[in-house]
Amino acid sequence: MPTYLSPGVYVEEVPSGSAPIEGVGTAIAAFIGMAPQGPVNTPTMVTNWRQYVALYGDITAGAYLGHAVYGYFLNGGGNCYVVRVGADANGDGNSGAVDRSPARARIGDLEVRALEPGPEGNATTVEVLDPPEGSPEGTVRVVVARDDQREEYDAVPLSGRGNVVNMLNRGRLVRVELDPAVAQLEDLPRGITSLSGGELVHVDVAQAHLSPDDYIGDAADRTGFAGLETIPDVTMIAVPDAMAAYQKGVIDLEGLKAIQLGMIAHCELMGNRVAILDAPPNMNSQQIKDWRVDQAGYDSKFAALYFPWIKVFDPASGQNVFVPPSGHVAGIFGRNDDTRGVHKAPANEVIRGAIDLEINITKGEHDSLNPVAVNCIRAFPGRGIRIWGARTLSSEPEWRYLNVRRLFNYLEDSILNGTQWAVFEPNDRALWAKVRRTIAAFLTMEWRKGALFGATPGEAFFVNCNDETNPSEAIDLGQLTCEVGVAPVKPAEFVIFRLSQFSGGTSLVAE
Repeated sequence: MPTYLSPGVYVEEVPSGSAPIEGVGTAIAAFIGMAPQGPVNTPTMVTNWRQYVALYGDITAGAYLGHAVYGYFLNGGGNCYVVRVGADANGDGNSGAVDRSPARARIGDLEVRALEPGPEGNATTVEVLDPPEGSPEGTVRVVVARDDQREEYDAVPLSGRGNVVNMLNRGRLVRVELDPAVAQLEDLPRGITSLSGGELVHVDVAQAHLSPDDYIGDAADRTGFAGLETIPDVTMIAVPDAMAAYQKGVIDLEGLKAIQLGMIAHCELMGNRVAILDAPPNMNSQQIKDWRVDQAGYDSKFAALYFPWIKVFDPASGQNVFVPPSGHVAGIFGRNDDTRGVHKAPANEVIRGAIDLEINITKGEHDSLNPVAVNCIRAFPGRGIRIWGARTLSSEPEWRYLNVRRLFNYLEDSILNGTQWAVFEPNDRALWAKVRRTIAAFLTMEWRKGALFGATPGEAFFVNCNDETNPSEAIDLGQLTCEVGVAPVKPAEFVIFRLSQFSGGTSLVAE
């Protein structure tokens, strides 16, 4: 309370009540994979396809990251994060799709390499001249130039402290190495030398030698998808290039399983996101079922598996190719949330950009895959290619459906963020009432949107925050406990119409 010391009229602003809870974002994807350029192991937000191309380059052969991000935006996805793996800290290493070979030259006993990778390095020149008059013996003058950049070194010693190798390596244009067979540099041939050989070499992803650890990463080092622990906004993750590595033999099925188990563990640890898993390629329905049940054996309410792969146009080769569906599926999650809401199962939706399927699943094959939580993608005559499954990989019936898991992620994050004001408030009945009103108002809004099941709010949810949930022992420990229960809507996965014959003719109807 303010202190009033003199007579007068005072105006005070007082809060009208607790702040309402605002819903968090539900469809922000994170993609981990290989690209020809861009920041390495740095989660970077991308808002559209053009921005992705500017940062990471276009779709390239041997990698699926570009296809996944393009499919994500094409199918209605919004913002996403991209984590590039497969390059060194400077971004110069092999990305698994394109290698930028540096321009080089030999000058006497020195090996000179341009810092600018690719063809741009060919514009670099190194000129060795006699030192200015009066310079000490055993020195040279060196001029390094590229386009409008120029670095000049007067009277640089050939050996000893501050020698020509050390000096040139401090610049921004070249890196220099002394021939290992030479103990000490005696002299350099005078003249100008142009660096050459810088080019873009398309290589196979198998040459990247990526291990599962490169994808999984480490949270402390902020690498791989473990580095996404610092990005609380992400709600789904996909690693399409794990399949590229598997196809080329860089990793086997056990390595692929290690990556996908890492994705699942990450999502379970964070508790607010789901892993979109791709099924391995070149398998029929029975093989996928055997792999899912006997080899993978995943059991998680934070992951979903999609089969088969889809065929899309590949601008890198000018042909149609099969790609993992996870990027397109993530885009459909976003489209579904925008048009219907996170409570609606992201299924029975057309996959934009899909030309065909790797295998067309029959009704009988689907009957065997759906019970083991393989979300099938099917082609229907006149209705296009659609996602025809919405199950998690959980064995718990209450978490069977993907929309239920994602709805709870949304509700939990929204309530968590929207009740931070309650921390350090006096833990009394007035605070309990404010918390009840705040959460009840938010859940009532969600019920009106159709996210909760029930004819009335009382049937759809309950919020308990009273003496029963907050005994004196808990209050002494500084704890406030609020119990919230909701009845989520579940998808009509099996729509059944019971038809029967009845005898026609007139009938008497009692009035």
